[in-house]
Amino acid sequence: MRTPRRTQEWQRMGGHHRRPDEHELGRTPRAAWLVLAPIALLTVVAMAWLWPTEDLTPPERQGGAAQYDGTITAIESSECTEDLTDDVNGCGTATVALEVPEDDPRQNPVDEAEVPLPNGPGAPEVAEGDDVVLILNETPDGESYAIVDHQRGTGLAVLVGAFVLAMVAFGRWRGVSALAGLGVTFLLLLYFVVPAILAGSPPLLVAIVGSAAIMLTVLYLTHGLAATTTVAVLGTLASLTLTGVLSALAVSALHLTGVTDDLSLAVGMTQGVNTEGLLLAGIVIGSLGVLDDVTVTQSATVAELARANPAYGALQLFRAGSRVGRSHIASVVNTIVLAYAGSALPLLILIVANTESLGSVVTDQIIAQEVVRSVVATLGLVAAVPLTTGLAALVLRSRPDPQASESAGLSPQA
Repeated sequence: MRTPRRTQEWQRMGGHHRRPDEHELGRTPRAAWLVLAPIALLTVVAMAWLWPTEDLTPPERQGGAAQYDGTITAIESSECTEDLTDDVNGCGTATVALEVPEDDPRQNPVDEAEVPLPNGPGAPEVAEGDDVVLILNETPDGESYAIVDHQRGTGLAVLVGAFVLAMVAFGRWRGVSALAGLGVTFLLLLYFVVPAILAGSPPLLVAIVGSAAIMLTVLYLTHGLAATTTVAVLGTLASLTLTGVLSALAVSALHLTGVTDDLSLAVGMTQGVNTEGLLLAGIVIGSLGVLDDVTVTQSATVAELARANPAYGALQLFRAGSRVGRSHIASVVNTIVLAYAGSALPLLILIVANTESLGSVVTDQIIAQEVVRSVVATLGLVAAVPLTTGLAALVLRSRPDPQASESAGLSPQA
């Protein structure tokens, strides 16, 4: 029996599909939970296994210069008797009122000192009334103070307060949940990832487990227990694993050691950390923030497409979502490269200024390391788009409505 023309047109327009509502799109299929539950359990077990049991409290500092806070009450300038390599404040002295703690080990600590004005590369520019940080040096001629930095506690508190107010004012409860997620991220980094690496655990493994814990906690905390969130979690985890594998292969193939400056050298020598593994861990953790942005966006895009076009099947949702994903990737790739280039800009300037050949600049370990970071992170992002979009299309596609089909003179099998 032929289907009437009006029914065929109505069917093509999606009349036999019901428009999915918020509750329907928010339900996570049982198959997704069957995949996600073992991953969450494995993450908890891995964290318990890698959790540092040793006391990592640093011993009391032996020797070294003690630091004190103070406020500049007066500045007396004088004529310089010799040329300064980097004249920041000129010659002269500053009178500083010192904040001496009650537990100061000295017998009769002074509460005011005459300090030479700081000069040279990186020296702080000071003025009367500035709150500064000083170091105390013990010399054969007695105690000697030097201004090394500004106090920034108050300024940072104001900046963080403005950030919190902006998030809450604009995002409301979603902003509050985002701040809570940010707090969880910092706690996991400071109390699990960093201590576990210092305790001698493999940095790459710690980074993957820590990133999985951050992702499972923060994404659900920020975006709620919805199917779109579950899809984003699974897409992020798959892409993050691929990023870890690719970064390990690239670092091994290019013989990168992770030691490119005094800081990484000091971490490797004084703390006994595997710097190559630390490089891999940095790539994985650095990629996580961009990956979850892409996966959440793709999942939400497919959900909106499914709500706006109930007649769309999985393949149509995948194609439409992929078009959005390609545009997103094109902009995010530039963001990654600029972020890594900005962090390494001083070293890049130094290398280019002291090297004539462009080829030797690109193949230098410092630049090669940043290239690996950018390329591997980009490959992970590129993989995240089809993985997340395909999974979202399968999970969030509309289902045929049997009641609507029967009202149009169609059986559910028609």
